[in-house]
Amino acid sequence: HVQLVESGGASVQAGGSLKLSCAVSGDSESNLCLAWFRQAPGKARQGVASIDSDGVPDYTDSVKGRFTISRVNANHTLFLQMNSLKAEDSAVYYCAAAWGLRCGRNWHQQSRYNYWGQGTQVTVS
Repeated sequence: HVQLVESGGASVQAGGSLKLSCAVSGDSESNLCLAWFRQAPGKARQGVASIDSDGVPDYTDSVKGRFTISRVNANHTLFLQMNSLKAEDSAVYYCAAAWGLRCGRNWHQQSRYNYWGQGTQVTVS
């Protein structure tokens, strides 16, 4: 079993930066594909970024060049550095984990993931 706890959400001004963290605990954390999703009010949950067990990232087009996903397996933490934030980035951000060394081409699909965190709110104004 894997547990995920997000932190770092806040209210920021447009153009600002924020770094989200996700503490990963449980079995074999290094063998997990990890990802960030977000969900704005009235919208479907959307894949933001994923990272393979060996650190290879992937991003949805709208955040490329602005967001950076990273992981530190040694201390079981996933990060999302968000720069040049826009109002449309406002959402609840969720950390997700899936068994497997590679996230694969369907990394952006919710069904790929076995575990979810409780979410952290990001508001950009």
